[in-house]
Amino acid sequence: MTSEAPRVALLSADDAASAAKLAGISEQMAPLSVFRVLLRHPAVAGELASTLTTLLFRGNKLDARLRELIIMRIGWRTGSVYEWTQHWRVARGLDIPAADLAATRDWRGANNFSDADRAVLQATDDTLDEGMISDRTWEACCRHLSTEAERIELVIAIGNWTMFSQLLKSLRIPLEDGVEAWPPDGVGP
Repeated sequence: MTSEAPRVALLSADDAASAAKLAGISEQMAPLSVFRVLLRHPAVAGELASTLTTLLFRGNKLDARLRELIIMRIGWRTGSVYEWTQHWRVARGLDIPAADLAATRDWRGANNFSDADRAVLQATDDTLDEGMISDRTWEACCRHLSTEAERIELVIAIGNWTMFSQLLKSLRIPLEDGVEAWPPDGVGP
């Protein structure tokens, strides 16, 4: 967790719950620090919540393991303590092994990833490094993502969680009280 104060004050839990209800945002999202800030702009918060809901829960096409590996890699590469920490919990709740999540830090040197895992991790790195997925990496992804919807969602997932990393860090969103940073070992990039 950063010791710096958030750049935009968090709404109280009660105010966030009320604002979320008015904006049509799930009550599960309202207590999260990121939404306690974003709900100061309800229209934006609503759109972001809708995208997250689609990518995480409703209508998503990309395999959840692949999505979480992408998010963990972005969190690590960008140094987003909030993203890494929150999605560590999400991914563990999906029974993705802790060793696989930790290995996203140095995935090229790890031997516990499938070819599909490696393809999407490379796509993530390509995008972070070059702003897009290379042709070679795209071809590798297409061997494992059989539908156009999965391929589109791959690109959107990388872009979405890169944007979230930027907003989390730029606004200095703190972890929720009592949440330990950088699981499992407290080591950050």
